[in-house]
Amino acid sequence: MNENNNIETSNEMTVGEILRNARTTGRRKREIQTVAKQLCIREEFLQALEDGKYNIIPETVYILGFARNYAMELGLDPDEIVAKLKKEMGLITDGRDDDDEKDSDAFVSAAGHEKWYRRVITNCYKYIRRNWIWFTIGGVVVIAAIVGILVLGSTNRDVVTEPENGAVVTTTVSETSEPQYNVAVRERFGTENADDASVILQAVQESWVKIEDRRGNTVFSRVLVPGDIYYVPDGDRYSAVFGNAGGVDVWVNGVLAPKQGADHVRVADISLAPDDLIKNSQSDAE
Repeated sequence: MNENNNIETSNEMTVGEILRNARTTGRRKREIQTVAKQLCIREEFLQALEDGKYNIIPETVYILGFARNYAMELGLDPDEIVAKLKKEMGLITDGRDDDDEKDSDAFVSAAGHEKWYRRVITNCYKYIRRNWIWFTIGGVVVIAAIVGILVLGSTNRDVVTEPENGAVVTTTVSETSEPQYNVAVRERFGTENADDASVILQAVQESWVKIEDRRGNTVFSRVLVPGDIYYVPDGDRYSAVFGNAGGVDVWVNGVLAPKQGADHVRVADISLAPDDLIKNSQSDAE
């Protein structure tokens, strides 16, 4: 990964020229399509970085995050590339913009999960091969426990009690269950709200999601990748911004609400009040 560190990165070169030069020279010359597949970033966005056409990429956090990942993949210093890019875009002069840096780091953290998981899985596989017998025994115990829970549990149970006077009283005990998501759950956020959340968001495509309270304070801001879910705090005082509105499923009390916008379209001021989402659902049905 570091074999391109000696590539020319003079101050006269733009970020796009540095990235293109790193990709097309040295011992690891690669087509942009190949790099796009490795990074799971659309080819047109990488091309926009090389051409300096940043308006093609919808959000500043995406531009900085893509540039950081691209630089790391090409063996360049990601901090140097991001700092130079911010200067080109007029985001900073000589200092650093802490807020943009935090957003960029959050994006890199989300976008880099896939590579991190691959390394972890490889190491886990080696460990399991050395201790396979204990994992086999543990797996049998876990499966037996799951089967026992499924047999004994149910979504709704009728509890029958018999008072002293002989009357039989039947009480229904409800057990909450999560929606039947369209995508397998990958990672959960806002779990402190899980017990009371009436609204749950799940990414079915990569999308930046920001949640604000009634005063405009940000309570959650992150790039969600397919399968990630977020439990919205209970109440009617929250609104959302979706960077890719068509890539987010909104569940209201276990029911899938209509999409809040089209694919790859940014939509802001989305009311997350359950009543508002239900009204919108009923309006669309009419």
